[in-house]
Amino acid sequence: MILQIVAVTGGLGLVIAGLGLAVLRLLRGRSIGVMLAVVAVVTVAATLAGVVAITIEMIIDGHPKNVVLTVVAVAGLVGLGVALAVARQVVAASRSLVAAVEDVSPSSDFVPPAGPLPAELTTIAEALAQAYERLREGRERERALEGARRELVAWVSHDLRTPLAGMRAMVEALEDGVVEDAQTVRRYHNQIRHEVDRLSHMVDDLFELSRIHAGTLRLSPHRVGLGDLVADALAGVEALAKAKGVRLTGEAEPVLPIYADAAELGRALRNLVVNAIRHTPEDGAVVVRAEADERTVRLSVADCCGGIPEDDLPRVFDVAFRGETARTPGKDGGAGLGLAIARGIVEAHEGAIAVVNDGPGCRFEISLPISESTA
Repeated sequence: MILQIVAVTGGLGLVIAGLGLAVLRLLRGRSIGVMLAVVAVVTVAATLAGVVAITIEMIIDGHPKNVVLTVVAVAGLVGLGVALAVARQVVAASRSLVAAVEDVSPSSDFVPPAGPLPAELTTIAEALAQAYERLREGRERERALEGARRELVAWVSHDLRTPLAGMRAMVEALEDGVVEDAQTVRRYHNQIRHEVDRLSHMVDDLFELSRIHAGTLRLSPHRVGLGDLVADALAGVEALAKAKGVRLTGEAEPVLPIYADAAELGRALRNLVVNAIRHTPEDGAVVVRAEADERTVRLSVADCCGGIPEDDLPRVFDVAFRGETARTPGKDGGAGLGLAIARGIVEAHEGAIAVVNDGPGCRFEISLPISESTA
């Protein structure tokens, strides 16, 4: 008897389930409320079919049979009604979520619907809020980068035009024989060579910056001693410091070597030292330190520039930020992009760079993680 009951109810259930799946497949592009209603109908129909078949054919007869059928019919109608009510609530919640998305304008943020939502729709609303926040931040970064590009193009055009005009005037004077004495001719030649060197430095910096922004900067990391890195950076700018009358000091603790691209990281550190020398008055001092703890290596450059205005500190590493003299090329041939390049190189090493006012000037600090391959 039990096996017969299982066979009948199972067979009816499979038939009704198959029909329900076929209907759901046909309605897979319709509202979720319709699909929930189909699921409820399939569930109730399978239950009713099994109970009715067993009641009529095998077990109950007479008045008890009518009672059972009535109870099952009423239960089925109640279940179907509850399913339809739940489907209506889900549809209303989904429509309110869609309306909230449609109400978002390019200049506003996503605001989730006011009423309570099912847990899944609440998760979707939170994900939408995070996505719109990232989109807003992306648009702001894009606008800032576009403004920076325009300012950078204007600055580069100005700084290229000035030396080119000077060189053109000197070349024309030499060609036309306006200057003939050997001393003046020699001075013109030296000045032209100096301007060519400065333009070459500028082009190199622009090329390096373009590689960083395009994500094509390729690092060749290996074990690098911090003491050697500091010594090389100071040796490369020693002539500039002497010409400016600035004292250079290097302090390196006996710390672990780091795993980095020595050429690129050395360029970043050298850019910081050159920037410090430019803004340090005569007879001032620039101190370069290298130290480490269990997790981080720090390279710092302290100068005597008199400090940076607090409002300008967050923008010091921006490409097109000028400040007072941040983008004025000096006699050393710098292109004025050293800080932006330093930040790009440090971030390519998965490190961080920052600046704070400290004592008679400011302190730039590079922080790099100690990788497992270094330890």
